[in-house]
Amino acid sequence: MNVGILYSRIRRDEKLLLNELRERDHEITKIDVRKHQFNVHNPPEIFEGVDVVLDRCLSTSRSLYVTRFCEAYGIPVVNGPDTAETCADKVKNSLALASAGVPTPDTDVAFTTEAALESIENFGYPCVLKPVMGSWGRLMAKLESRSAAEAILEHKETLGHYEHKVFYIQEFVAKPDRDIRVVAVDGEPIAAMARASEHWLTNAAKGATTEVFEPDAEALDLVERASDAVGGGLLGIDLMETEEGYTVHEVNHTVEFKALNEVVDVDVPARVVDWLEAQVPAETEVTA
Repeated sequence: MNVGILYSRIRRDEKLLLNELRERDHEITKIDVRKHQFNVHNPPEIFEGVDVVLDRCLSTSRSLYVTRFCEAYGIPVVNGPDTAETCADKVKNSLALASAGVPTPDTDVAFTTEAALESIENFGYPCVLKPVMGSWGRLMAKLESRSAAEAILEHKETLGHYEHKVFYIQEFVAKPDRDIRVVAVDGEPIAAMARASEHWLTNAAKGATTEVFEPDAEALDLVERASDAVGGGLLGIDLMETEEGYTVHEVNHTVEFKALNEVVDVDVPARVVDWLEAQVPAETEVTA
């Protein structure tokens, strides 16, 4: 099997996958998306002989466009552009989950500071303001008062990019000082961890501590339903525990798993490659 890896920077996650692919004697084609042009008619020569493409782009915009090119070229790509587009945009993510009946935090979207402030007042304090695009907990604000909301809304309104003028306002979910990250392939969990922090944000990228988490039947059901809602694939599904049960606040399409791999007994990259191998029909594989 010849696996194309889309990337702009090789992180520890990608190194783990590359090592696993090499150990299985698969051919690897590393595709630095910064160094190629993608024609609307003909694929770059570097795609020749590639059986499946794995998107590991750090940049969301590059991920969205290059996966769409791969689809147009007829090259299988994980994750596909539709899944990437749904997961990359928090509005589309929330709509997909809500439309599928998956429990997810109550959310408003507004397009002016006046409308956004009205939503914030309706939710009450605290509530949460998030960018529609972004990861690692960046640019997220827990709003504790009207004065704080007014200041942050004014700041966002003056920023240049149109995305900052899409105000994504969400209820603040009362939960334990942790959330749950499940890495799954087509809704089947590979492994899960709890991420704990005294800060209201519990991202591993912000220094949260991690430990193994064993999903119960309710969590397993939500993982499968959330995966289906966004189109399936290799995903990171984030859940929070509430008094009413779990709620799914986000599904991630270029999921990082190095922190998970360090705390669980499961060989996460090996399981990912197992699944990746199953995506390519045996008769089309090009074995190194």
